[in-house]
Amino acid sequence: MVTGDGAYIKKINRSLILKEIVKHGYISRADLSKTTGLNKATISVQVSDLLEEKLVYETKHEHQAIGRRPIMLSINAQVGYVLGIDLDYPTTQFTISDLAGTPVEHHIIQLDTKDYNTVTKLIADQIDTYKERYSHALYGLISAIIGVHGTINTDESLHFIPKFNWRKKDLKATLLQSVDLPITIENNANLAAYSERVYNHHQDYDLLSILLTSGIGVGIIINGGLYKGYHGYAGEMGHMIISPDGKPCSCGNHGCWERYASEPRILDELSVTLNKPNLSFDDIQEFIDEQNLQVVECFKRFIKYLAIGINNIINMHNPETIVLNSKLLKLYPKAIEELKSHLNCSISRYRNIVLSDLADRACVLGACALAIEQFLEVPELILTIPEAALHLEATESPLTV
Repeated sequence: MVTGDGAYIKKINRSLILKEIVKHGYISRADLSKTTGLNKATISVQVSDLLEEKLVYETKHEHQAIGRRPIMLSINAQVGYVLGIDLDYPTTQFTISDLAGTPVEHHIIQLDTKDYNTVTKLIADQIDTYKERYSHALYGLISAIIGVHGTINTDESLHFIPKFNWRKKDLKATLLQSVDLPITIENNANLAAYSERVYNHHQDYDLLSILLTSGIGVGIIINGGLYKGYHGYAGEMGHMIISPDGKPCSCGNHGCWERYASEPRILDELSVTLNKPNLSFDDIQEFIDEQNLQVVECFKRFIKYLAIGINNIINMHNPETIVLNSKLLKLYPKAIEELKSHLNCSISRYRNIVLSDLADRACVLGACALAIEQFLEVPELILTIPEAALHLEATESPLTV
């Protein structure tokens, strides 16, 4: 039984109500009472507060039943916005989402420098641009969450970001010197795992999200919560050594998993094999459709190396579900079938392995979802993203107000 003073219980009730409103899109007061178990008087008081704060609104939603249309409640999605950033080199992504979790803008910037001061100034300038752009909303730009590809301390300071070669930097403190906005720093793979739970509604209590789009990162959900480890470094399995004295890695070691089984690795190999630099995903899809033997063999090697690492992870964590984030693997129809054929260990098993639809946007979407959860104070948030919004076209040019 949950106990606490009146203010604490009221906060819990508010969270329950908001969670159901966001989850269903439209819901009546009567249905809120049924789904939350709260009495109608409590629902009435809480909804009154939410209406006053403009966080929800009333509408007579169309329905098929005979009789008077019920008054439905919905989240007031455009009353505020959140910003998700995937800070990577050379491509950094920015996504703005409304409070229903629907992306409204997606931008990418190609970085030509790894200099800490230059990059942080660029990020700060972009945040200020978004703040100005969304200042018309009641709550404006609410917060920004930044996903970084590397190890982060429990105080959100950076331990080591291999691609930038940044060590012991306090990115959050640096940005807050010039940006007046709540900022959270999180590992990109953790955000990807969070996005799977929130957007793809994986309610599994033990889930691994393996992000292959830029190196390899693993987001770990154990007993329904993100597992970060003692220092916050859990999930850096891309630097698990699978080939002693193998290929050099930016982390300083040789033979790391991500040097053999990440998207950049297979793209490089395909470019060399086909003698075709700057291969696009459309180019690769054509070769796969034509069943080009060189391309098929390249994918088979990629999947074999991928399976080596996944076998190790399965034995370490015994996950219920494994989610792979890879736009490249989705091009290859036999990807999951061939991967499963390599996962035959009888020591530890998994229930399901799937390819995510979120691909290279998993991090920014997870960042937006986490920002919404923090603002609404709704744990175990469930959002639904429209298909068109998932494929929102990216703009590469720097933003202007």
